Amino acid sequence: MSIVDEDPPGPGPGAGMVQRIRDLLTKPTATWEVIDGEPATIAGLYRSWVLPLAAIPAVCSFIGLTVFGVGFMGLHYRPSIVSTAVSSIVTYLLTLAGVYVTALIIDALAPSFGGQKNQIQAFKVAAYSSTAAWLAGVFELIPMLSLLGIVGLYSLYLLWKGLPRLMKAPQDKALGYVIVVIVLSVVVWIVVAAITAPLAGLGRQGGAFAGRDGEVSGSLVVPGVGSIDVDKVEEAAERMEKAARTGKADLVSTDALKAILPASAAGFTRGEVATESASAGGFGSASARADYSRGATTAELQVVDVAAAGPMASMASAFSVEHSREEGGTYEKVGRVDGAMTIEKYDRNGRRGEYGVLVADRFMVQAEGSDVSMDDLKRLVGSVDKGALKRLAR
Repeated sequence: MSIVDEDPPGPGPGAGMVQRIRDLLTKPTATWEVIDGEPATIAGLYRSWVLPLAAIPAVCSFIGLTVFGVGFMGLHYRPSIVSTAVSSIVTYLLTLAGVYVTALIIDALAPSFGGQKNQIQAFKVAAYSSTAAWLAGVFELIPMLSLLGIVGLYSLYLLWKGLPRLMKAPQDKALGYVIVVIVLSVVVWIVVAAITAPLAGLGRQGGAFAGRDGEVSGSLVVPGVGSIDVDKVEEAAERMEKAARTGKADLVSTDALKAILPASAAGFTRGEVATESASAGGFGSASARADYSRGATTAELQVVDVAAAGPMASMASAFSVEHSREEGGTYEKVGRVDGAMTIEKYDRNGRRGEYGVLVADRFMVQAEGSDVSMDDLKRLVGSVDKGALKRLAR
């Protein structure tokens, strides 16, 4: 089914970022018509739209890597906060520059496709069409889910709907215009990736989903991946505005998180406990983790306040995703169990695995270990008092 705009868009930017995000996702054609006639400046668009939304992938990646780390073939690596922060900051700054360069490309190509040069209109296209890709950056909070950022390809649809309208390109030349802009923009982002990759120093696990047309009605559906609950995006965007305005992160204390970790569970005895907490500019993270042992078997159990990332983490609950893959003796599952997002990954041959549950759309409770069964990992996670976590979320 194709995507259809059914209702007129809500108010423009004066009504806030929340309504504009909702309108772009659910009513792109009508919303581009409104955007077309709005007075704007490049500086104003940066302040009201690009700066906060472009921060989502950078902030979520920073928190995801420093809190969860990266795992591959039984090895686990958690990079230093300093190196990850440098990479995230540089990525963010280059993203801001990339939007401007994309706008220059759009503007420069307009006459070649029968359009009208207009730098402000070109910047509107570059800024607003990137919205879906930036929102999809929320998956970077949990590195294992980063491949689901594929839903950000909806930004290509936004570009297709907005570019001919704002740059006044005739319909018969619109397709070529969009394709050339996409190709040149990809080159821009390849350059950005080439610059930031050495700073990151980390590989990313990737994946691909065969895509088909989606549909939007109150949610954006990507067959084979999942959907975006627009109402929850709205709720999360409101929290984002509040966090940016107050400059305070909604952090649960590390002492409270530490108290959640049981002294013993499933025959395991708790050993060393470590806590971490950091915040800046309305965003942050808080976690408590402990080593557990049962004879020669060891595991780590951690509780992470993902909502402490600011509103980005609560936006994760707007994404309903399912993923399952099995190869050899290794399998991965992502889905919802009893309404909670659940992540399961296990290597039967090496008896290594991870199991995590998102509680109250805020706290990630995760266990991982070697020479351990998946049942043991589930029992460790199950030993955490979910009721206490839900009370902390209030």
